Amino acid sequence: MSAGTGESGEGGNSTAVRNTIAAGTGCGCLLSPLALLGALVVIIIIGGFGVLLAPLIALILLFSGGGGDSAGPEDADEVIAIFNGDGGGELDTSTVPEDLAEPIEEAGELCDAIGPIVIAAQIERESNFNETLVGENGEEGISQLPPEIFDKYGEDDDDNDKTSALDAEDSIMAQGRYMCDLAEEAQQMIDANEATGSVLDLALAGYHVGMDAVRAAEGVPQTNEAQGYVLAIRAQFAKYEGVAAPPPGATPGVTPGMGPDPTDSPSGGSP
Repeated sequence: MSAGTGESGEGGNSTAVRNTIAAGTGCGCLLSPLALLGALVVIIIIGGFGVLLAPLIALILLFSGGGGDSAGPEDADEVIAIFNGDGGGELDTSTVPEDLAEPIEEAGELCDAIGPIVIAAQIERESNFNETLVGENGEEGISQLPPEIFDKYGEDDDDNDKTSALDAEDSIMAQGRYMCDLAEEAQQMIDANEATGSVLDLALAGYHVGMDAVRAAEGVPQTNEAQGYVLAIRAQFAKYEGVAAPPPGATPGVTPGMGPDPTDSPSGGSP
């Protein structure tokens, strides 16, 4: 998955996902139950259980009614390209709650390394767009930042004379600032040959397990927790770019079965 390197563990998992998807979507066919079962088995064997299935789930959405009436191999190719890309695509505002589209776009414009579809995909993973969620370790709000991280990056972005992680705009903009700092640190690590992988993957892993863990692993740690988080975020890129659109009547920003894991949250590692 990491751009520019074939050495990191997440790259092998991404290749496995891409190959099984291609097998299941070739010849202009929709994903059949048999092909889907085979793909699931292969990815479980290669990548482990649970969250590593997220990229395939994204393709299931596309080919089981979430991607329009004429989904075919060309659509799968586009989804896979977006999955493997830099997350810099334009946000389809219809895929997020209407009142959050503007702050998500603003947070995705704070630096070149982090786009709005990255911000939206992270929010879905962290809170399912629940602005009042409180995590078991004290993380608060739609972006589930630990208190010490929000204290550093949070501002009164909604101009209501208070800075609160439970204010969606304050939380989203703090998320954007934090991700930009993580991306800057990731770039420095890559430039100094201290880590391999893409800036985006390292920043995402840093958000979830902390940059100290990324630095120690010299890349995305080869654990299901770290790699699974990166893959799960990437799996939602196509949806938020408007390619693998949610089915009619779906709640904007919510993929069935892809809600936050209550045990998963940013570690608050050093930015």
